[in-house]
Amino acid sequence: MFSKIRPFIFKLDPELAHDLAIKALKTNLIVHDKKKKELAFRTQLFGKEIPNPIGIAAGFDKNAEVYNPLFKLGFGFVEVGTVTPLSQYGNPKPRVFRLEEDNALINRLGFNNNGADDARSRITKKKPLGMLGVNIGPNWNSENKIEDYLNCLRKFHDIADYITINISSPNTENLRDFHNNEELKNLLENIHNEREKLKSNIPIAIKISPDINQKKVEEICRTILNYDIKAVIISNTTDGNRDGLKNQKKFQKGGLSGKPLNEISNKLINNFYKILNNKIDIIGVGGVDSGETAYQKFIHGAKFVQLYTGMVFQGPKIVSKIYDELNNILETNNVKKLSDIVGKI
Repeated sequence: MFSKIRPFIFKLDPELAHDLAIKALKTNLIVHDKKKKELAFRTQLFGKEIPNPIGIAAGFDKNAEVYNPLFKLGFGFVEVGTVTPLSQYGNPKPRVFRLEEDNALINRLGFNNNGADDARSRITKKKPLGMLGVNIGPNWNSENKIEDYLNCLRKFHDIADYITINISSPNTENLRDFHNNEELKNLLENIHNEREKLKSNIPIAIKISPDINQKKVEEICRTILNYDIKAVIISNTTDGNRDGLKNQKKFQKGGLSGKPLNEISNKLINNFYKILNNKIDIIGVGGVDSGETAYQKFIHGAKFVQLYTGMVFQGPKIVSKIYDELNNILETNNVKKLSDIVGKI
C-alpha cells in the first residue's frame, strides 16, 4: 500500500507529510501489523524486557502524541522528543528536505516542540504500552543550557523508562560544545547530582554527534565511564559529509540523516564499542532501513538500533520488514540470538 501512495506523499512538503502521518497514527488510519512474532528477538534494555531491539528514534514523535500507535507498529521501544522546557517554534520554514536519490533527509528543525509540560501531560494521561524514552534538550535562547536539561529531568524522571541527553543536534547553536571534555563533565556532574536529589534511578542515555574524531571518542568514553550513563546513542545527524550525494538539495544547511549516514555511524559505533568494552550499551542509529543495515549495526557493536528516515522512505511496515530480513540473515548464518553477533565484525 505505502509503495503505491508514496509518489503522492512525496509531492507534499516533507513537514506537512510528517504531520499527516502523525494524524493517521492518531486516528488508526494506518493498519497495524498483527502478525505473530517469534520470541527470538526478545531482549532487555535498561533491565526491562522488550519484544525486539528495534526502536523509533527521537524526532518522529516530538510531542509524545503517537507513542502507543508506534508500539503497535512493532517497535520494541519508542523515544519521544526532543523536548525542551518551554514550547518553541524552531527554525524558519522550509526546514526539512528530501533527497530521494540518496534515501536521505536534511533537517534544520531546531527542536520544534510544545514544551515539557505538554509532553508530560500526554504521557501521564496515556500509559505507554512499552518502553518509552524521552529525549531532552535546551531551548534555543536559553542562558543556562544545563538548567534546561535539569528542568526536563525533573519533569520526566518519574514517568519515562529512560531519558536521553541530546548534546548532538547540529541545529541548536553551540549545543555540540558539550562534546568538549570540561563541558561534558560539568553537564554529567549536574545530571548526577540532580538524580541524587530526586532519589531517582532513571537510566540516562547520551546522544552523540557523528562529526567527531578518534581523540574526541576516547575523551567522551573516559568521561561517561565515570558517571552512571547506561547507554550511548550513536549517532545524530551530520552537518557535513555531502560528498557523493546526488540530490541538488544536498547543500541545504542542517543535519543529514538516512542512507549516507550508515557507514559513518557504523565506524563510530565500532570505535566506541572497542573502548567501552560492554560497560555501556550502544544504540546504533543512522541509515537503518533493512535487515542487512540493522545487522551491520549489531556486528559493529550496537545492542539496539533506532530508525526514523528509513520509515519516511519505506513506510510504517518497516519494522516487520527488518525483523523478517534480519531473521533470515541469522538463520543463514546459524545464529541463535542477536547477542551472539554484537561486535563480531
